[in-house]
Amino acid sequence: MEDFLNSFPYTYYRIGIRYVIAAGIAFLLFYVIFRRQKFFKKIQAKFPKQKDYYRDLVYSLVTIAIFTVIAHLSFVTFRSYNILIYDWNAKSGWYWLLTVAPIFVIHDFYFYWAHRLMHHPKIFTSVHKVHHLSTNPSPWTAYAFHPLEAVIETLIIPILVFTVPTHPFIIVLFMIFQIIYNVYGHLGFELFPSGFHKTKIGRYINTSVAHNQHHKKFTGNFGLYTLVWDRLFGTIRQDYDDDYEMATRKDIKKAAEAA
Repeated sequence: MEDFLNSFPYTYYRIGIRYVIAAGIAFLLFYVIFRRQKFFKKIQAKFPKQKDYYRDLVYSLVTIAIFTVIAHLSFVTFRSYNILIYDWNAKSGWYWLLTVAPIFVIHDFYFYWAHRLMHHPKIFTSVHKVHHLSTNPSPWTAYAFHPLEAVIETLIIPILVFTVPTHPFIIVLFMIFQIIYNVYGHLGFELFPSGFHKTKIGRYINTSVAHNQHHKKFTGNFGLYTLVWDRLFGTIRQDYDDDYEMATRKDIKKAAEAA
C-alpha cells in the first residue's frame, strides 16, 4: 500500500499529461486558433458550450485516477503473475514490433463489445450515459467517463498484460497512440479527405465522422480504431456515407479556392 501511495502521484501525472497534451493541442488548434478556418468543416456546425468542456474535464480527471489504480495493479502489484517481458535484450526488435498487432486487435475487439454492451438499456443510464452527455463531443470528451465505465475501459490493461508477452513500454506507447486516436475520434472535425471512407482501406477505418454520429444519434458505429466489427456485425450506420461526404465536401471546395 505504501508503494502504491508513493507512486500514485507520478503515475497519475504521466497518464494525465498524455491526455492534457493530446486533447489540449487539438482543442487549441481547432477550437481556438483555427476556430474560424474553412479548410476542415466542423461536423456539427455549433461548438459545445463552456459547461460541456468543464464537465468533460472533471470526469476525465476522475477517469485518469481510475486508470492509475488499474495500471499500478497490472504493472506493479501483479508483476510476478503477468506475462510481460521486462528485458529488451530478451527478444529482437522485430519481435517487439510484431507484438503491436495483437495489442491492436485485442483492444479494438474488446472495445467494440464493451461499448456495445454499455448501450444495453439496463446498463446505459448508470454506466455510459455520462459519456453521451456530450452529444457534440470535443477533444476533452475522450476520457469523460462515469467511474464504472472508466473501470470497464481500463480493464484492457490487465487483459493485455496477461495475454500478450511484450515489453511494458510497448503497451505504454500503444496507450499514447490510443489517446491520440481517441482525441481524433472526438475532435468534431474530419481530418481524412473526401472519398476516403469508400477506399479499400478507408471503409474499415473509424473516422471522426463515424464516432461523432454515434455521440449525436446514440446508435451504431461502436468501433474504436476500426469499423471492421461494425461492418461484420451489421452495426455501421446506414447514413454514415452521406454524413461523411457532407462533412468533407467543403474542405475540397475551400482548398481549391485558396489555391
